Parts: sequence; structure tokens; C-alpha cells
Amino acid sequence: MADITHGQMPHAEPSAHEPGAGIPHPYHLLKPSPWPLIGAFSGGLLATGLVVYMHDGGSFLMILGVLAILVTMFGWWRSVIRESVVEHAHTPVVKIGLRYGMALFIASEVMFFSAFFWAFFHAALDPKASPINPDAIWPPPNVHVIDPFDMPLMMTITLLLSGVTVTWAHHAILEGRNREAAKALGLTVLLGVLFSFFQVYEYVHAAFKFTDGIFPSTFYMATGFHGFHVLVGTIFLAVCWVRTVKGHFTPDSHFGFEAAAWYWHFVDVVWLFLFVSVYWWGGYGGVIASH
Repeated sequence: MADITHGQMPHAEPSAHEPGAGIPHPYHLLKPSPWPLIGAFSGGLLATGLVVYMHDGGSFLMILGVLAILVTMFGWWRSVIRESVVEHAHTPVVKIGLRYGMALFIASEVMFFSAFFWAFFHAALDPKASPINPDAIWPPPNVHVIDPFDMPLMMTITLLLSGVTVTWAHHAILEGRNREAAKALGLTVLLGVLFSFFQVYEYVHAAFKFTDGIFPSTFYMATGFHGFHVLVGTIFLAVCWVRTVKGHFTPDSHFGFEAAAWYWHFVDVVWLFLFVSVYWWGGYGGVIASH
């Protein structure tokens, strides 16, 4: 009332929604973005294209949907990087939310792989229950399984080495040695590409096809889905390599790299389970019998 009695209007608090103004708070108020809507349409286009393709209607819509998804991913993640590096909007509270989001995403991926492992172990532990395995033998006698200590062992060593190099990169970032971190990340990306080449080679030279029975179908679903994750993780780490070279990461702010490292370690762990259960436990008996 004192301000009014002296002919002055009371001071108004600036709005917290205005850029550069308002009461300071640790939360990130997102600006309007077209990417959620574009992403929804892209996902619908991809789903429609897949249905059309599976009914022999051509692959045009499916390819268009994939391209639309890639454009959405590039644009949306570019916006997130800008919010972090240019706008400095990723406060400690925001980073906690990002960590929870990444952790829940990885948990959902665990559920995907759990379904594939369930299918494999169900067929292996009770082969009589499978109508497409009339011999009730595991592995089926008509399948020449892959020796786990041949190419799969090389793939395991490659992926474990990549886990070491990505951890090396993490420690280098924490200590502010970005040049060393870029070197370690570059090695990680190369190892990821090498793993993918090994898997393609294995698939090309495998003695069975996806449609040859319950063992091949579960084998290709589990290992192929993992191979897709390796490809995504390699791209994720390659983007982090570019960001490291540009100096985006600091010892106090580098969650973009941490998310990629969490994802890569998850891929490593899943592969160890695949190697032990699918390659060694599930198929090594067939290798011994064939020799």
C-alpha cells in the first residue's frame, strides 16, 4: 500500500515462463516443439508401411516411414543437445529426471530380451512341447549349430574390449581429458562396427535359415535383436564422439555420454547371456555330436 499511496504501482514479479526472467527454479520449461507430433505421424507411417509390406504391397511406405523416423530422431535429439549446450537448461534436477528416464528405458529393453530368452529356454528345456520340433531333441538334429568357440568367441572378446574402452572414455571425461576421451570413444565405435561385421559374416555363413525350425527362429530373433541394439549403440557413441571433439562434455555435465555408456554396458551384458545360453549351453551339444 505504501507504493500506491505515493503514486507508484506495486512492483510486479516477472513471469517464470518468460525466457531469461522470472523466479529462478531448477526445472526446465520446454518450448513448443513440432517433434512429438511429427514423431507420432512418422511412427504411424512406419506401422502402416510394415503392414502393407507384409501383405505384399510393396516397401515404399515402409522405407518412407523409416526415413521419417530418422529425421525425427535427428531433429529431436538435436534440440535436446541445444538445450544442454547452448541454453544450459539441464540443471541438476533435470539431469535426475533424464537419468530416471534412461534407466526405465533400459528396463523396458530388458523385458524385450526376457521374452526372447523365455521362448528359447521353453523350447530347449521342453522340446516335446514344440509342435515344430517333432523329434523332441535339442538342438534339433536337422540343425548344424554354430561352434561357440569360433566366431561367437571373437565377437565376445570384441564387445568386452569395447566395454573397457567406453569406461576408459568415461574416466577421461571425468578428469577433463577430452582428447583422450575422444580417442577411447573412437576405438569403441570401431569395435562396435567390427562386431556388426562379424555378426553379418556369421549370418551369411550359417547352415540354417530363420524358417528352419524353432532353434533357428529363436536364435535369429535373440541375436538379431541384439545386433540391432549394437548398431543403435554404435551410432549413439559415434554422436558422443563428435560431441566430445567439439567440447560439449565437461566433468560436471556429460549425461549424454553417460546414457550412451549405460546403453552400451547393457548391450555387453545381454551378449554375455546370449553367448552362454544360446551359443554354448543351447547349441554346444550339437557341435560335440557333429564331431
